[in-house]
Amino acid sequence: MELRELTEEDAPALQKIYRGASLTYIERQGLSAAEAITMVSDALTGPHGRWVFGIAVDDDLVGKVRLRCRAESHAAISYVLREDSWGHGYATQAVAGMLRYAFTATGMTSIGARHHPDNTASGRVLQKNGFTYRGTFGGWLLYDLRKTNGWHPRSRTPLPTTTAPGRPPPGSPTPPVARRR
Repeated sequence: MELRELTEEDAPALQKIYRGASLTYIERQGLSAAEAITMVSDALTGPHGRWVFGIAVDDDLVGKVRLRCRAESHAAISYVLREDSWGHGYATQAVAGMLRYAFTATGMTSIGARHHPDNTASGRVLQKNGFTYRGTFGGWLLYDLRKTNGWHPRSRTPLPTTTAPGRPPPGSPTPPVARRR
């Protein structure tokens, strides 16, 4: 498993990710071809303070992980996987990689997350990565993780250097992420 930047060729794969059971616990509908192209374009040229990476297994895009800046040093993380990739640890690895990226390359010191109460697997992903349950809001279970509260990197494989807006320039620390075959 590796995290990588999305490419224009990923639009059809994103349509497969945002389909079927993968939509059960998130607030969005399936993607049209045009929406998938826009999603890739936004990931590549999006505003400062948003980072999006594809989750790939053997060059097959099986998911997406996103980090959105909410305050000067706080961000929210979200992720989605194609249904046939559930249960292999890919979300846990992707979150670990994005956390390492957030805490080493973006200056973030805290990360928040939420999940639907019926999606217990997503709760386990967050807990395995050191998130602490904080309560509920609007029907969602809320979690947070602070760099100062004993966070330690779980992943060690570097992400590709990126020059997209909102991302550190070349020469900045390259964040490692998990890689599994």
